[in-house]
Amino acid sequence: MTVMVSASAVRDLREKTGAGMMDCKKALAETGGDFEKAVDLLRQKGLAALAKKAGRIAAEGLAAVRVGPDGKAGAVVEVNCETDFVAKNDDFKGFAAALAEHAAAERPASLGDLLASPATRGGKTVDETVKELVAKIGEKIEVRRFARFEGEAVSSYLHGGRIGVLVEGKGAAGASALDALRDVAMHVAAARPQYVRREEVPAETLEREREIYRAQGRESGKPEAIVEKMVAGRLEKFYSEVCLLDQVFVKDPDGKQTVAAFLKKAVPGLSVVRFARFEVGEGVEKKSEDFAAEVMSQVKPG
Repeated sequence: MTVMVSASAVRDLREKTGAGMMDCKKALAETGGDFEKAVDLLRQKGLAALAKKAGRIAAEGLAAVRVGPDGKAGAVVEVNCETDFVAKNDDFKGFAAALAEHAAAERPASLGDLLASPATRGGKTVDETVKELVAKIGEKIEVRRFARFEGEAVSSYLHGGRIGVLVEGKGAAGASALDALRDVAMHVAAARPQYVRREEVPAETLEREREIYRAQGRESGKPEAIVEKMVAGRLEKFYSEVCLLDQVFVKDPDGKQTVAAFLKKAVPGLSVVRFARFEVGEGVEKKSEDFAAEVMSQVKPG
């Protein structure tokens, strides 16, 4: 009789033991779904030896990007580890680069699909490869996230292994379009836009901004009509800060040309569909003791 194993049970077992996702699924199936027996089984097989590492904070690591030779599909990944030292390890760097290429080629629909997919033909899965890398290097390592785009034109930019950007465009293709999108990807790395265009900003976000600007205007004692004009002006500034196409293009020497104007001039008809920007460790909260140790490591004696 085949035992149905839920994704949540697999996740919980993985979090507790640090074993690979597929190993956890097999252990639950073999034990009829009994969680504690599955834990014992993984321990018996030596697959739970990484449990202590599973609770550590992995905020260092690498971003890696890969775009196919035809410029039609690409991927960006973030792989985390515990220390900058390991991020410079050749095995770790090789894994991150290979993973980006794998993600670009295999079309995984989710992070779970990516981890479960064979890293090599007829070989181990990505998840199993990560587990072996952890055993070899001795630190917690995890594939945190990935994005994959496929369309008329896809380009990328990698900044020092810490920031990876992927950009998809439409309306034009070929070398000129890919070069322009690479410049846009470089801009995204530097300027941190949140949206492509102003129409993508959620209505609730806009209303919150309006209320803040109105309150500021009323505090100044200005008439309501003037306040509304102030709100409109400040919203334009808000768009220029968070929307890619409204931002001033970082490579414009005069600091006046927007990204939209750059694209129109560089490759008429080319527009940006979407982008992904991964900065290593972004949003990961370090434990207080880890932060304290990091601070103390930067204090010079004497």
